[in-house]
Amino acid sequence: MNQIRGLFVTGTDTGVGKTVVTAALAAALRAQGLNAGVWKPVQSGTLLGSGASDAERLLQYTGINERAEAVAPYTFAAPLTPLLAAKQAGLTLTMQEIVTAGEPLMNRYETLLIEGAGGVAVPLTDDALVADLISELRLPALIVARSGLGTINHTLLTVSFLRQYNIPIIGFILNDGESAEIHDDPSIATNAELIERYSGITFLGRFPRLHDETNTETLIDTVREMIQLTTIKQTLAVQS
Repeated sequence: MNQIRGLFVTGTDTGVGKTVVTAALAAALRAQGLNAGVWKPVQSGTLLGSGASDAERLLQYTGINERAEAVAPYTFAAPLTPLLAAKQAGLTLTMQEIVTAGEPLMNRYETLLIEGAGGVAVPLTDDALVADLISELRLPALIVARSGLGTINHTLLTVSFLRQYNIPIIGFILNDGESAEIHDDPSIATNAELIERYSGITFLGRFPRLHDETNTETLIDTVREMIQLTTIKQTLAVQS
Protein backbone atom coordinates (compact mmCIF):
# COMPACT_ATOMS: atom_id res chain seq x y z
CA MET A 1 0.00 0.00 0.00
CA ASN A 2 1.32 3.42 -0.96
CA GLN A 3 1.24 6.13 1.66
CA ILE A 4 -2.12 7.85 1.41
CA ARG A 5 -2.87 11.46 2.10
CA GLY A 6 -5.63 12.09 4.58
CA LEU A 7 -6.91 12.22 8.09
CA PHE A 8 -8.53 9.64 10.35
CA VAL A 9 -11.50 11.03 12.28
CA THR A 10 -12.00 9.03 15.45
CA GLY A 11 -14.26 9.56 18.42
CA THR A 12 -14.24 9.18 22.16
CA ASP A 13 -17.30 6.93 21.85
CA THR A 14 -20.09 5.98 19.50
CA GLY A 15 -22.66 8.65 18.78
CA VAL A 16 -20.38 11.62 19.39
CA GLY A 17 -20.92 13.11 15.94
CA LYS A 18 -18.02 11.76 13.89
CA THR A 19 -20.14 11.47 10.75
CA VAL A 20 -21.40 15.06 10.64
CA VAL A 21 -17.96 16.45 11.52
CA THR A 22 -16.22 14.27 8.93
CA ALA A 23 -18.73 15.31 6.28
CA ALA A 24 -18.48 18.97 7.22
CA LEU A 25 -14.69 18.97 7.01
CA ALA A 26 -14.74 17.13 3.68
CA ALA A 27 -17.33 19.53 2.27
CA ALA A 28 -15.34 22.57 3.43
CA LEU A 29 -12.12 21.23 1.93
CA ARG A 30 -13.89 20.48 -1.36
CA ALA A 31 -15.32 23.99 -1.38
CA GLN A 32 -11.74 25.25 -1.31
CA GLY A 33 -10.81 23.20 -4.35
CA LEU A 34 -9.35 20.09 -2.75
CA ASN A 35 -10.45 16.77 -4.25
CA ALA A 36 -11.36 15.26 -0.88
CA GLY A 37 -13.17 11.96 -0.51
CA VAL A 38 -14.70 10.11 2.42
CA TRP A 39 -14.26 6.53 3.58
CA LYS A 40 -16.07 4.56 6.26
CA PRO A 41 -14.03 1.31 6.34
CA VAL A 42 -16.55 -0.63 8.44
CA GLN A 43 -20.02 0.30 9.65
CA SER A 44 -22.61 -1.64 11.60
CA GLY A 45 -26.14 -1.17 12.85
CA THR A 46 -27.80 0.02 9.64
CA LEU A 47 -27.79 -1.50 6.18
CA LEU A 48 -27.21 0.48 3.01
CA GLY A 49 -30.40 1.56 1.31
CA SER A 50 -32.01 2.97 4.44
CA GLY A 51 -30.47 6.38 3.88
CA ALA A 52 -29.52 6.44 7.55
CA SER A 53 -26.16 4.66 7.41
CA ASP A 54 -23.02 6.67 8.07
CA ALA A 55 -21.81 6.20 4.49
CA GLU A 56 -25.07 7.46 3.01
CA ARG A 57 -25.08 10.45 5.35
CA LEU A 58 -21.46 11.23 4.42
CA LEU A 59 -22.43 11.33 0.75
CA GLN A 60 -25.62 13.28 1.37
CA TYR A 61 -23.87 15.91 3.49
CA THR A 62 -20.85 16.34 1.20
CA GLY A 63 -22.56 16.11 -2.17
CA ILE A 64 -19.87 13.70 -3.35
CA ASN A 65 -20.95 11.67 -6.37
CA GLU A 66 -19.93 8.22 -5.18
CA ARG A 67 -21.57 4.89 -4.52
CA ALA A 68 -22.32 4.18 -0.87
CA GLU A 69 -20.92 0.67 -1.34
CA ALA A 70 -17.58 2.20 -2.32
CA VAL A 71 -17.50 4.52 0.69
CA ALA A 72 -18.46 1.71 3.09
CA PRO A 73 -17.17 -1.57 1.64
CA TYR A 74 -18.17 -3.46 4.78
CA THR A 75 -21.65 -2.81 6.17
CA PHE A 76 -23.35 -5.07 8.71
CA ALA A 77 -26.88 -5.06 10.10
CA ALA A 78 -26.23 -5.96 13.72
CA PRO A 79 -25.76 -3.00 16.10
CA LEU A 80 -22.56 -4.51 17.46
CA THR A 81 -18.84 -3.80 17.34
CA PRO A 82 -17.59 -4.46 13.77
CA LEU A 83 -15.83 -7.66 14.84
CA LEU A 84 -19.04 -9.21 16.18
CA ALA A 85 -21.35 -7.70 13.56
CA ALA A 86 -19.20 -9.22 10.83
CA LYS A 87 -19.15 -12.62 12.51
CA GLN A 88 -22.93 -12.54 12.88
CA ALA A 89 -23.08 -11.97 9.12
CA GLY A 90 -20.81 -14.96 8.57
CA LEU A 91 -17.65 -13.01 7.78
CA THR A 92 -14.29 -12.87 9.52
CA LEU A 93 -12.64 -9.55 8.71
CA THR A 94 -8.88 -9.13 8.36
CA MET A 95 -6.85 -5.94 8.43
CA GLN A 96 -5.58 -6.58 4.91
CA GLU A 97 -9.11 -6.92 3.54
CA ILE A 98 -10.22 -3.68 5.19
CA VAL A 99 -7.26 -1.73 3.80
CA THR A 100 -7.49 -3.28 0.33
CA ALA A 101 -11.18 -2.40 0.10
CA GLY A 102 -10.30 1.27 0.52
CA GLU A 103 -7.59 1.39 -2.15
CA PRO A 104 -9.95 2.45 -4.99
CA LEU A 105 -10.89 5.52 -2.94
CA MET A 106 -7.22 6.21 -2.20
CA ASN A 107 -6.58 6.27 -5.93
CA ARG A 108 -9.59 8.41 -6.85
CA TYR A 109 -9.16 11.24 -4.37
CA GLU A 110 -6.38 13.66 -3.56
CA THR A 111 -7.05 13.22 0.13
CA LEU A 112 -9.37 11.07 2.24
CA LEU A 113 -11.25 11.80 5.43
CA ILE A 114 -11.72 8.45 7.06
CA GLU A 115 -14.37 7.94 9.72
CA GLY A 116 -13.73 5.26 12.31
CA ALA A 117 -16.22 3.06 14.11
CA GLY A 118 -16.93 4.12 17.69
CA GLY A 119 -13.71 4.85 19.57
CA VAL A 120 -10.07 3.89 19.17
CA ALA A 121 -10.31 0.71 21.25
CA VAL A 122 -13.25 -0.80 19.32
CA PRO A 123 -12.45 -4.32 18.01
CA LEU A 124 -12.34 -4.51 14.20
CA THR A 125 -10.88 -7.98 13.66
CA ASP A 126 -9.83 -10.93 15.79
CA ASP A 127 -6.49 -9.27 16.47
CA ALA A 128 -6.93 -5.58 15.71
CA LEU A 129 -8.64 -2.51 17.14
CA VAL A 130 -9.52 0.74 15.37
CA ALA A 131 -6.20 2.15 16.58
CA ASP A 132 -4.41 -0.63 14.70
CA LEU A 133 -6.14 0.46 11.49
CA ILE A 134 -5.08 4.09 12.01
CA SER A 135 -1.52 2.89 12.60
CA GLU A 136 -1.63 0.65 9.52
CA LEU A 137 -2.77 3.57 7.37
CA ARG A 138 -0.03 5.77 8.85
CA LEU A 139 -2.35 8.75 9.16
CA PRO A 140 -2.76 11.41 11.83
CA ALA A 141 -5.91 11.34 13.93
CA LEU A 142 -8.47 13.99 14.72
CA ILE A 143 -10.60 13.35 17.80
CA VAL A 144 -14.30 14.20 17.95
CA ALA A 145 -15.70 14.37 21.47
CA ARG A 146 -18.87 15.48 23.20
CA SER A 147 -18.96 19.05 24.43
CA GLY A 148 -20.50 18.28 27.79
CA LEU A 149 -19.78 16.72 31.15
CA GLY A 150 -17.57 13.64 31.03
CA THR A 151 -15.72 14.63 27.89
CA ILE A 152 -12.45 15.47 29.66
CA ASN A 153 -12.03 11.91 30.91
CA HIS A 154 -13.06 10.33 27.61
CA THR A 155 -10.85 12.61 25.53
CA LEU A 156 -7.75 12.26 27.70
CA LEU A 157 -8.11 8.47 27.65
CA THR A 158 -8.42 8.54 23.86
CA VAL A 159 -5.32 10.72 23.55
CA SER A 160 -3.39 8.38 25.84
CA PHE A 161 -4.42 5.30 23.86
CA LEU A 162 -3.44 6.86 20.52
CA ARG A 163 -0.07 7.85 21.95
CA GLN A 164 0.58 4.24 22.92
CA TYR A 165 0.41 3.53 19.18
CA ASN A 166 2.59 6.57 18.34
CA ILE A 167 -0.24 7.99 16.24
CA PRO A 168 0.05 11.77 15.66
CA ILE A 169 -2.98 13.74 16.83
CA ILE A 170 -3.64 17.02 15.06
CA GLY A 171 -6.30 18.18 17.51
CA PHE A 172 -9.79 17.68 18.88
CA ILE A 173 -13.23 19.04 18.04
CA LEU A 174 -16.03 19.21 20.59
CA ASN A 175 -19.48 18.51 19.19
CA ASP A 176 -22.70 19.74 20.78
CA GLY A 177 -24.65 17.00 18.99
CA GLU A 178 -28.42 16.77 19.31
CA SER A 179 -28.73 17.37 23.03
CA ALA A 180 -31.22 20.08 23.95
CA GLU A 181 -29.71 20.22 27.45
CA ILE A 182 -26.29 21.23 26.16
CA HIS A 183 -26.83 24.89 27.06
CA ASP A 184 -27.56 23.99 30.69
CA ASP A 185 -24.21 22.24 31.15
CA PRO A 186 -21.73 24.58 32.93
CA SER A 187 -18.77 22.30 32.14
CA ILE A 188 -18.85 23.36 28.49
CA ALA A 189 -17.25 26.69 29.34
CA THR A 190 -14.01 25.06 30.52
CA ASN A 191 -13.84 21.57 28.98
CA ALA A 192 -11.79 22.53 25.94
CA GLU A 193 -9.26 24.52 27.98
CA LEU A 194 -8.76 21.68 30.45
CA ILE A 195 -8.37 19.06 27.74
CA GLU A 196 -5.73 21.23 26.06
CA ARG A 197 -3.93 21.75 29.37
CA TYR A 198 -3.75 18.10 30.36
CA SER A 199 -3.21 16.59 26.91
CA GLY A 200 -1.18 19.18 25.05
CA ILE A 201 -3.50 18.62 22.08
CA THR A 202 -4.86 21.58 20.10
CA PHE A 203 -8.53 22.53 20.35
CA LEU A 204 -9.77 23.01 16.79
CA GLY A 205 -13.22 24.30 17.59
CA ARG A 206 -16.68 23.47 18.84
CA PHE A 207 -19.24 22.16 16.38
CA PRO A 208 -22.65 23.58 17.32
CA ARG A 209 -25.99 21.84 17.39
CA LEU A 210 -27.57 22.39 13.98
CA HIS A 211 -31.19 23.41 14.43
CA ASP A 212 -32.04 23.69 10.75
CA GLU A 213 -31.92 20.99 8.11
CA THR A 214 -28.38 19.69 7.72
CA ASN A 215 -27.08 20.26 4.20
CA THR A 216 -23.79 20.81 2.46
CA GLU A 217 -23.88 24.60 2.53
CA THR A 218 -24.83 24.73 6.20
CA LEU A 219 -21.95 22.42 7.08
CA ILE A 220 -19.45 24.41 5.03
CA ASP A 221 -20.56 27.66 6.68
CA THR A 222 -20.35 26.06 10.12
CA VAL A 223 -16.77 24.89 9.55
CA ARG A 224 -15.75 28.32 8.27
CA GLU A 225 -17.16 30.01 11.36
CA MET A 226 -16.34 27.50 14.08
CA ILE A 227 -13.43 25.22 13.11
CA GLN A 228 -9.72 25.92 12.53
CA LEU A 229 -9.69 24.45 9.05
CA THR A 230 -6.27 25.97 8.31
CA THR A 231 -4.62 23.59 10.77
CA ILE A 232 -6.22 20.63 9.02
CA LYS A 233 -5.22 21.92 5.56
CA GLN A 234 -1.63 22.38 6.72
CA THR A 235 -1.53 18.79 7.96
CA LEU A 236 -2.78 17.52 4.61
CA ALA A 237 -0.36 19.77 2.69
CA VAL A 238 2.64 18.34 4.56
CA GLN A 239 1.67 14.86 3.36
CA SER A 240 1.90 15.77 -0.32
